[in-house]
Amino acid sequence: MKKRLLGMTLALTLLWSTAVSAAESKYNWIDGGKKVDLKQIATLDLDSSFVFLDAANTMKMSKENHDSPSGKEIGSIYPKDENQSWAVIFEYEESGHIKDDEKQKIDAKAILKSYKKGTEEANKDKQPGERLYVTGWDVEPFYDEKTHNLTWSMLAEDDNKEQLLNYNVRLLTRKGYVSAILVSDPKHREADKKVLTEQILTKLEIKAGERYEEFDASKDKVSEYGLSALILGGAGLAVAKKVGLLATIALFGKKFFIVIIAAFGAIIGLVKKLFGRRKPEPVQTHPSEQQENTPTI
Repeated sequence: MKKRLLGMTLALTLLWSTAVSAAESKYNWIDGGKKVDLKQIATLDLDSSFVFLDAANTMKMSKENHDSPSGKEIGSIYPKDENQSWAVIFEYEESGHIKDDEKQKIDAKAILKSYKKGTEEANKDKQPGERLYVTGWDVEPFYDEKTHNLTWSMLAEDDNKEQLLNYNVRLLTRKGYVSAILVSDPKHREADKKVLTEQILTKLEIKAGERYEEFDASKDKVSEYGLSALILGGAGLAVAKKVGLLATIALFGKKFFIVIIAAFGAIIGLVKKLFGRRKPEPVQTHPSEQQENTPTI
């Protein structure tokens, strides 16, 4: 009987190793404890408790999990800890240099109203079960003049009243901005936001030549929109200056709420299987049994 248990344990271990190897070969996972590149824009000193996918593998995973990548992805991070369920997606947009002269004029109330109207418009083209509803601010937009980071967090829910959370940080650069999007759930948002702000963003460094303060007015393009339009969705929303925020909804409603939740569950499940779950422990046997099972030469 004990021999059979030992054999089953070895078989499970082999099966698990084979499954992990297959999944690992599908995506080029980069283990933490080293620096990784976010393309030509930034570097990230990746904590040993995380794993990383580069731009190509982030887009590949997104497609294979029935999501539509933007094409602007420059990497993504996932926790190894099976008790954590979050992901951080990085994107880069070369929008032109965004002036921060709106830093004292961000109208959170008007922006929230626009988001709500935008998702209502987008919902008209969605099937039941695929719709999203903005319910309010988790964190109202604020700008850090020292780091040139724009941050906000919005709460939403789906048709089943399940709450969703996207915590957004935009790191302004010389020629555009890096997006750091934390996909989490309201239950764990405080812990997950702490991971993002203390273990990820503090380890991210914009490369020399790309930093916000290195803007050269003599040759660098200036963006047509500012901080408020960036919160509303970025490119294309400069038109809001002419027709107003609410009138812009009909044109850009589908872009207003960036939710990667469609692929999120499947992705996190895969990461947990690869890095969170432990291999079966060997069966502990009595010394007499070990002697019994030891082959004679």
